[in-house]
Amino acid sequence: MKTPLAALETSRIRSPRIEHFPSIQVMARPEEENMTQITEFILLGFGDLHGLQFLLFGVFLVIYGMTLMGNIVILIVVSADHSLHTPMYFFLGHFSFLEIVYTTTIEPMMLRTLLSAHVPISFPGCACQFYFFAALVATECFFLAVMSYDRYIAICNPLYYSSIIDYWGCLQLAGASWVAGFLAPILLMVLIFRLTFCTANEIDHFFCDLKPIMKLACTDTQVAEITSFICTFLFATGPFMLTLTSYTYIISTILRIPSTTGKQRAFSTCSSHLTVVSLYYGMLGIVYGFPSGPQHEDLLKSLSLLYTVLTPALNPIIYTLRNKDVKVALRKLVQ
Repeated sequence: MKTPLAALETSRIRSPRIEHFPSIQVMARPEEENMTQITEFILLGFGDLHGLQFLLFGVFLVIYGMTLMGNIVILIVVSADHSLHTPMYFFLGHFSFLEIVYTTTIEPMMLRTLLSAHVPISFPGCACQFYFFAALVATECFFLAVMSYDRYIAICNPLYYSSIIDYWGCLQLAGASWVAGFLAPILLMVLIFRLTFCTANEIDHFFCDLKPIMKLACTDTQVAEITSFICTFLFATGPFMLTLTSYTYIISTILRIPSTTGKQRAFSTCSSHLTVVSLYYGMLGIVYGFPSGPQHEDLLKSLSLLYTVLTPALNPIIYTLRNKDVKVALRKLVQ
């Protein structure tokens, strides 16, 4: 039979000491703080511009205004002139509307970053901007493929053009492009913004782009990176291959036309679209094909202006200056 003193010693051995628990809690606190979900990001923009921010703000504001005006003019001309109520200009109208939304998604925020070195954007706001940017890029790729398919049918199979590309066919192709484009980035957006972001919330860019956001994650991003690769292959490389195939057949057909006048006439119907396709995919190839690394971050940020600012500004100019039908319709509208 144990004495009271022995029982007390046994209870001390079997029972954990309460003093040990505070040390465990102290060790857990830094992890809990590091894993705290942030509520907003800070866009750093272009950093220190050495007093050039107001000049650049004025330049980019003019470019943004010209982009909007050019695309609005194309929409008005295509809608007002009955001679332009054809499938090619039906798709051009959709493309111009897409460019208006695309530039409005990026450029107003970019202009804010020129006036302020640290522009806050809420977590949902950043997710929305990334989603609309990715969706509109995918939609633009689909529309470029559809427009090249339209030119392929018109030049390579002119006898079947009216039966294949009719009004109902135009609606189906345009609707499929919009739907597919806006469905494309949903999974990627969910995976990226379900990542855990640690205390660092500064995005070294002028908008919420994929790579700068993923750099802030403190959890494994492998699944999101693989999904990003698959989405790029399906929704950018896929339409590009369709566009490239269409123009391969178009160019081979044009070269087989015996007369020089016939070649010029056939090429004039697709020259503006071919220029836009070359410019768009060329800019994307330069930016995303450029080697990534800390030493190239500022250069990549500047190069991203090529497809977010420069290309949308040049597209209305190309479609008006290199297209006789649009120039004639614009002249009628002005007179």
